[in-house]
Amino acid sequence: MNLAEEYTKLVGLDHRRRLAQFFTPPEIARFMVGWVLGGGEKAIHDPAFGLGAFFDAAPPDCAFSGTDSDGAILDFFKEHSARKPLRLDHADYLLDFGQRPANIVCNPPYLRFQKFLNRDTVFEAFRLRLGIRLSGYTNIASAFLVKSISELAPGGRLAYVMPSEFLNCGYGKQVKALLVRNRHLDSLIEIECEREAFDEVTTSVCIVLYDSARDFDAVSFRRVVSLDELGDVMEHPPVCAAPLSRLDPGDKWGTFFTDAGSQVRPAARHLCRLSEYGRFSRGIATGANDFFVLDRADAEGHGLSEKSCLPCITKSQQIGGVVFTDNDFKTLADSGARVYLFAPGDTPDEASLRYIRRGEEAGCDKGFITSHRNPWYKTEARAVSPILLNVFSRSGYKVVRNYSSALTLTNFHCFYPYALRGQYVDWLFLYLLSGVGRQIVSLCRRKYGNALEKFEPNDLNKALVPNRGFFDSLGADTLENLMSAVKRGDDVGTRLDSLFVPLLEKEIAESSGDFWYSMPDTGQLLFAMEKKRRGYSAKDAGKMVGGKM
Repeated sequence: MNLAEEYTKLVGLDHRRRLAQFFTPPEIARFMVGWVLGGGEKAIHDPAFGLGAFFDAAPPDCAFSGTDSDGAILDFFKEHSARKPLRLDHADYLLDFGQRPANIVCNPPYLRFQKFLNRDTVFEAFRLRLGIRLSGYTNIASAFLVKSISELAPGGRLAYVMPSEFLNCGYGKQVKALLVRNRHLDSLIEIECEREAFDEVTTSVCIVLYDSARDFDAVSFRRVVSLDELGDVMEHPPVCAAPLSRLDPGDKWGTFFTDAGSQVRPAARHLCRLSEYGRFSRGIATGANDFFVLDRADAEGHGLSEKSCLPCITKSQQIGGVVFTDNDFKTLADSGARVYLFAPGDTPDEASLRYIRRGEEAGCDKGFITSHRNPWYKTEARAVSPILLNVFSRSGYKVVRNYSSALTLTNFHCFYPYALRGQYVDWLFLYLLSGVGRQIVSLCRRKYGNALEKFEPNDLNKALVPNRGFFDSLGADTLENLMSAVKRGDDVGTRLDSLFVPLLEKEIAESSGDFWYSMPDTGQLLFAMEKKRRGYSAKDAGKMVGGKM
């Protein structure tokens, strides 16, 4: 039994999870400590000391200090470690100001903003002491990083293990702006083997390397697929060296972990934000699905009328194809699927009132969502959405053209168009369905651990889609033929990509950084198809993608 297992046995897994304690593998600790000490100063501070993984990786002549808010873990370390750091404080690092560490290494707690219980106190302290106003959605790991950057001594180095979602989330804009403001960000390293490194963490992980002694014109984006690669990762060329001029803190930076030769580069002249056509919103959150979600037998057994039980998709798996109709819904309902949403409205009838009382007896009105709703049983009023897109995926998102009268819970995001001609709704659906559309839209996704990907509604609303002029140029007959084929269940993937290929460019920077070459991003197969179908050379195909033919 190793030290982490002994500690977990002593305090219990609930204690560790509550404090978000995830221990650093020795390979990562050695790499981070070695890089930080490479700056010359033989001193390190660890703001989240834990069981001392970074201290164990440091040489004996390193002046090492640490802080941790958990007295139990510090006591355990002191009892089990023969070697002690120069200084070890039991304190809340986020509220402990005044230090100017020469170097900093840290694997901070991984707590989302909802569980960042003293964040109001911390945010006020940051405002008063550091002059920084954090977003209310900032997680605790990002708050650690912001404070460390702000307090790092001039000429010092910083290495942080971070949940890499901050590179793609709205709250991360402040963090990224701080990282690049003084041109000191050296590298971001994506740990693709996050399950090997942190088997209990459900988020993707990266390492931030920050050197306040140097100015950088570009940030190196690096990637390792095994921990063994960390030892010499800095000796190899980065996957991408992104000039600071391209690193807008408001953009998603996760795409830079893809090598420049494979990056998706949308052709902006043909594109606009999806929000110009309408908006995605999340599905209905009930707060108590066991109460609100019913099958037909449940509804009939409680005497509930059709008026108080609305058709509703309650699981992503209930839709298997890319088109969903009322007949498909009837098949689900006939099979006994739970596809009805209890929605009694403002004036529940007698049967609904009886069912509501049953819910209250079961405590359904005491949940977080239901207790903040008045009355607790009144669900959100939503219109039926013509396009549905699932929230989580591991092998590419699912998009559905919804012709049914069914609502959906939060398993899908719902697109609500503005007052548009119906053709644009169909074109948007086909674009989202296409391989080209998936590449461009996926630039807005959020990556989590174990290859899990997620879209938030605002991510989708900012996604790039074809502008109306581009859609109009494709023709109404083309749209009608494609939608008929989709409804029949035909595979239209190749046809869609041949239409949308002009939306993609791939920019490859030469070593000089001054020359950019544009080429399509759909691969040699698509080139060969276009060459055969239209008699163009590969060069001509490149011109076609660039919008010149």
